[in-house]
Amino acid sequence: MSATMVDMDEVKVVVAHHERVTLRVGDVFLKVDADRTRTDVEVEAMARAPVPTPEVLWRKPPVLALAAVSGTALGRLGEPSTAPSAAWAAAGAAARMLHDAPLPPWPGRSLDEIASHLDSECEWLITNGVLSADLVTRNRRVAEAALRPWTPVFTHGDLQIAHVFVVGDEITGVIDWSEAGQGDALYDLATLTLGHEERLADVIAGYGTDVDLDVIRAWWSLRSLLAVRWLVEHGFDPSAPGCEVDVLRSRM
Repeated sequence: MSATMVDMDEVKVVVAHHERVTLRVGDVFLKVDADRTRTDVEVEAMARAPVPTPEVLWRKPPVLALAAVSGTALGRLGEPSTAPSAAWAAAGAAARMLHDAPLPPWPGRSLDEIASHLDSECEWLITNGVLSADLVTRNRRVAEAALRPWTPVFTHGDLQIAHVFVVGDEITGVIDWSEAGQGDALYDLATLTLGHEERLADVIAGYGTDVDLDVIRAWWSLRSLLAVRWLVEHGFDPSAPGCEVDVLRSRM
């Protein structure tokens, strides 16, 4: 059997929890999602996005088959990024292209929905002793700056660095579009730089316009507060070095 055939026979679990599973078989990713709506959004968003996205090979709900994109991820939360400044700037430019594109027809989360979700998560974190009341309260105050009206743009919705692939300073693909929709442009920029505050200037340089840094910081706190319970309940560790709990502590 050739080396190529051996590689193709290997199945790697990329992510697995009770909502979805992603497998890699050779150069094909198989995404199995219990919620067909997320897959519908992902396929439609990739078709509309003006940035490189994975090729849809086939779809048979609940399975979506995507071709692997070339390159390596811009980085990982909790790990130093070795990507050059130019790659981060290119990610900012790609975000700007997306935000300048026509709005997708489906809505994103409303301001009231986000605020209500934030309040309930903060209460849960304190009541269950997951985080200290001081840490939650301080970050809840910081997050307030994000809870203001914004002009909706086409957002990726989960533009974390592990979803942005580069070769040198070129963006080769942006993956995982199931959270795409109408939203706040600064949320995407905050998600991209979460845990990598030192790269924010590079991203903004590529984005090409001034942004409100207080709102970016607010989204860092808000996203982290909303993520902790989900991560814990799905078997991930938000308190790992450089991850969500450290992001919250950095605001103290």
